[in-house]
Amino acid sequence: MKKSSYKLSLTIQRTSISVLMVFFVLLSIVPIYLLLVNATRSTEQINQGISLIPGTNMLYNWKVLTGRGFQIWQGFFNSAFIAVCSTVLCVYFSSMTAYGVHVYRFKGRTALWAIILVIMMLPASLSFIGFYQFMSRLHLLDNYIPLIIPSIAAAGTVLFMRQYMQAVLSKELIEAARIDGAGEFLTFNRVVLPILSPAIAAQAIFAFVASWNNFFTPFVLISTQRKYTLPMLVQALRGDIYRTEYGGIYLGIAVSIVPIVLFYVFMSRFIISGVAMGGVKE
Repeated sequence: MKKSSYKLSLTIQRTSISVLMVFFVLLSIVPIYLLLVNATRSTEQINQGISLIPGTNMLYNWKVLTGRGFQIWQGFFNSAFIAVCSTVLCVYFSSMTAYGVHVYRFKGRTALWAIILVIMMLPASLSFIGFYQFMSRLHLLDNYIPLIIPSIAAAGTVLFMRQYMQAVLSKELIEAARIDGAGEFLTFNRVVLPILSPAIAAQAIFAFVASWNNFFTPFVLISTQRKYTLPMLVQALRGDIYRTEYGGIYLGIAVSIVPIVLFYVFMSRFIISGVAMGGVKE
C-alpha cells in the first residue's frame, strides 16, 4: 500500500512539473508568435485586436520597412558591428580579469573584488549623465567607441567567470603550463580559455543580446542617421508624421531578432559540448 502511494505521489509530481514546464514554454513562445503574426497584418487589422491567424500584408509591410529612406541593411551592419565588437571585448577581458583575481595573490585583491561587486550592484543609469559629459569632452559623441569600449568593464561577467573558475579550473594545470615554459598570456589563451568555453559561450549570448537590443545609449549618443542601429531605425518608423505603420514596425522587430536567434544557435553548441566534456570521467 505504501509503495503504490509513493508511486502515485511520484506520478503527480512529475505531471505537475511537466504541466508547469509546458506553461512556461507557451509563455515564452506566444509573444514571439503574436509578433510574427502581426508582422503579416495591416495597421487596421492590428488596431482591431489580437489574432492568431497570419495575415496577407507581409509584402506591403516589407515595402514600408525598406521604403521612406529606411536603410535596414545599414542598420543590420551597424548593430552587428557594435554587438560583435562589444561581445568579444566583454567576454575576453572579463575572463582575463576574473583569471587575475582568481589565480594571483597580491595586495588589495580582496578590496578589488569588493569594488567589482559594488560596481555590479550600481544601476547603469546612475552614472549615465557623467558618462555623457565625459564622452562629450573627449569629442566622442556620434561615434561607436562609447558603445564598444565600455563593454570591457562588465562586473557581472567578471563575477560569473570567477565563480566558474573556482568550480572547474585547476591551479595545478596552470603550474604545469608554467613549468613547460608557457608565459602568462600563452597560458591564459591556450590553456584557460578552452576550459572556460561553456561559460564564455553563455556570457557571449547575454552580451550580444544586450548590445543588439540596446536602444537608449545609441539614441542619446548617435545623431547621424547613417550610423543608426537597427532598434533606432525601427523606432524611427513610429515617428512618421503622416501615419504609424504598426505592421512595418512589427516586421522590423521580427527581422531584428533573427541575428539573436542565429547567434544563440551558434554559441549554444559550445555550451552543450562543454557540459558533455565535463560529464566524461576518466
